[in-house]
Amino acid sequence: MFPEGEAGAEAAGPAARLEREDGGLAVITLDSPPLNLFDQRMIDDLRAAIDAVAAEPPRALLIRAEGRAVSGGVDVHVFSGLTPEQGSALWTELLEMVDKVELLPAPVVFAAHALTLTAAFELSLACDLIVALPQAKFGLVEKVVGLTPSMGGTQRLAERAGSGRARHFVMSGDIFGAEEMERWGVVNMVFEDEGFDAAARKLAAELAAGPTKAHAMTKHILRRFREGGIPAADEAVRSEAAELFATEDLQSAVRTFLERGGPGHAGFEGR
Repeated sequence: MFPEGEAGAEAAGPAARLEREDGGLAVITLDSPPLNLFDQRMIDDLRAAIDAVAAEPPRALLIRAEGRAVSGGVDVHVFSGLTPEQGSALWTELLEMVDKVELLPAPVVFAAHALTLTAAFELSLACDLIVALPQAKFGLVEKVVGLTPSMGGTQRLAERAGSGRARHFVMSGDIFGAEEMERWGVVNMVFEDEGFDAAARKLAAELAAGPTKAHAMTKHILRRFREGGIPAADEAVRSEAAELFATEDLQSAVRTFLERGGPGHAGFEGR
């Protein structure tokens, strides 16, 4: 979170842009230098990009950023003068965006190369995998303006790291490094500095080349687990996971496995 004067000059293009690459990979890039602040422009452009991938889902999505920070957080001007009713409308809008990311029927990777604060970190917690550079840092610092995180960050952090760590993280307002976040189970992988962007893209592309419908079912089962624990997840397996036997990818992969005597030979088309 930064006050007036820290956002820098507005870029000519969208603050968040969507690109679709070969192999079913989509990439959303935050690009509003120097700090990729979540001002109204960023919120609008990011919502448009997420709406587009929700309407036409890719086989995998990578969310990344340009610049010296992934994001310095929310432009505090967004909060100025809001009534409780207007605040509720803003949180509803932002949580709908987070929910659309979680509901995508494909793996979502978030790449954090540097400072990742408030809304950007909350967005990352809606993704399936978070990868980071060792120097990346994360924080939910809303307490500096008398707020608590309202884009789902507290509860999603608690899901990954436990409620005790979530309390500490939010109430302290401290900044935490990538390697500590990896120990907590929040960051999935810490990559080396050299070639970070290429490594994140490679991971996302590998996921895009996988069995898309199986990945979607994995996400669905985990969502049911979140909502109702192991019984709800088990029920999803009993009642829905068997639908994968009707997919072309499963049928082809099983046939290839039997014909060629082992794994690693099948190709997947996302069908």
